[in-house]
Amino acid sequence: MIRDITIGQYYPSNSIVHKLDPRVKLMGVLLYVLSLFLFRGPAGFAAVTLGLAAMVRLSKIPFRYMVRGLKAIAVILAVTGAFNLLLTPGEPLVSFWKLKITEEGLKSAGFMMVRLSYLVLGSSVLTLTTTPNQLTDGMEKSLRPLNKIGVPVHEVSMIMSIALRFIPILIEETDKIMKAQLARGADFESGNLVKRAKAMVPLLVPLFISAFRRANDLAMAMEARCYNGGDGRTKMKPLKYKGRDGVAYFIIFGYFAGIIMLRVRL
Repeated sequence: MIRDITIGQYYPSNSIVHKLDPRVKLMGVLLYVLSLFLFRGPAGFAAVTLGLAAMVRLSKIPFRYMVRGLKAIAVILAVTGAFNLLLTPGEPLVSFWKLKITEEGLKSAGFMMVRLSYLVLGSSVLTLTTTPNQLTDGMEKSLRPLNKIGVPVHEVSMIMSIALRFIPILIEETDKIMKAQLARGADFESGNLVKRAKAMVPLLVPLFISAFRRANDLAMAMEARCYNGGDGRTKMKPLKYKGRDGVAYFIIFGYFAGIIMLRVRL
C-alpha cells in the first residue's frame, strides 16, 4: 500500500508533457480540476475522460503505474460512495432499516467516486511529469502578482515544494520501518480495523521522529547556506515560454470552454 502512492513522485521520460513549461501544466491541472465539478451527464463524463486519457497518453507514463495511486485512497472512495449512496434523498429503490438506496443516490455516488479518482489521476500527471524545482519555479512565477498585496509567494512555493519532496522520502522511510517491525514479529495485516490501527502505533512513533529529524536537518542546511527568502535570488534555469506552450494553452482553454458549453446546453 505504501509503495502505491504516486503523488509527489517524478517519473522521468522524454514526452511532450515533460517538456512543457510548469506554468502551463499548473494552469492545465487547475482548469481540469474545475472541469471535474462542472460536468454532469454522460456527455461531460465522456469529455473529461477523453481529456484525461489524452493527457496520460501524451505523458508516456504507464497507465498501470498511475492506477496504483488509487489504492491509497480506496477507503476514502468507499466511504464517500457509501455516504452519497445512502444519504441522497429521492425515490427509494431498496430500503432496509432506516436506510434507503435511491436512484439519485446511485448517480451521485458514481459521479463522486469518478470525480475523486480522476482528481488523483490528473494531479499525479502533474507531479509525475514535473520535478519539484520546476513546480516551485512555476508556482512562484504564476503567483508573483500576489506579492503586491503582501502574499509571500516565494515562501509558499518553497513550502509546497519541500512537502512534495518529503512524500517519496517518507514513503521510503515508512517502508524501512515496516520491514524492521515485521522482522521483529509485528503484524499489520491480520485482525479487525481496531487491531490494525493499534498495530500502526509502533510504526507512527519512529516515523514522526524521523520526519522531525529530517526537517531539522533541512532547516540547519538552509541556514548554513544563508537562505533568507526570495528577495534578490536568481534562477539557474529561468522559465521561458516556447511555441509548444502556446499550443498547449490553446488546447487547455479550448477543453475548458467545451466543458462549460456542455454544462450550459445539457
